[in-house]
Amino acid sequence: MLAGVDEVGRGPLAGPVVTAAVILSPNDPMLGAYRDSKKVSEKKRIKIYHHLKKHAVSYAVAQASLKEIDNLNILHATMAAMRKAVLGLQIAPTAVVVDGNRVPLDMPVPTTAVIGGDDLVQEIAAASIIAKVVRDRLMCAYDVVHPGYQFAKHKGYGTKVHMDALLAHGVSPIHRKSFAPIAKLL
Repeated sequence: MLAGVDEVGRGPLAGPVVTAAVILSPNDPMLGAYRDSKKVSEKKRIKIYHHLKKHAVSYAVAQASLKEIDNLNILHATMAAMRKAVLGLQIAPTAVVVDGNRVPLDMPVPTTAVIGGDDLVQEIAAASIIAKVVRDRLMCAYDVVHPGYQFAKHKGYGTKVHMDALLAHGVSPIHRKSFAPIAKLL
C-alpha cells in the first residue's frame, strides 16, 4: 500500500509545521479528484477532509513544534514530522511518496520524493488537504489565545497585516524565533 506525505506551514513566521500521511482506498469514490490543497477552496477542503477521515484506509497527522523548528531548522523539523506521520499510520505502507525534492531519513519503507507531487499523486494531494485543514484550525485557535495578530486571517504567513501586528504587539509565544523577521524583533 502506498502512503502519500505532505506538509503545510514551512514558510510562515508562526505556528507549527503540520504533516500528514495518507493511504487511500482503491474503492474511494473521490479517487482521481484530489488536488493540491492550495488549489481547492476552504469550503471544499473541509468537505474533502471529512471524506478522507471516513474513507481513507489510514491517515496520520504529526507536527514539528516551534522548539523543533528553532532547534533543528525548518527542513530537519519538517522531515522529522513527516517520518512521525508515516510511523503513526495504523497500517504500515509498503512504499511512501513525499511531495518535494527530499525525503526524511531513516524511513521504515522505500521512500521517493516527487517534485510537484501534490498535483501528480492522489495520496500526496490527500495528505496536503488533511495537513492544511489541521494547520488552519490550529492557527484559528491560536488567534483566540493570542488576539491582535489575526492568525485566523493569515495563518502565520508574513503578510503586511501580520508584520504590522508584530510591530504593534511584539513577538508572541508561537512565533518562530529562528526566522530572520522574528529574530530582528527580539
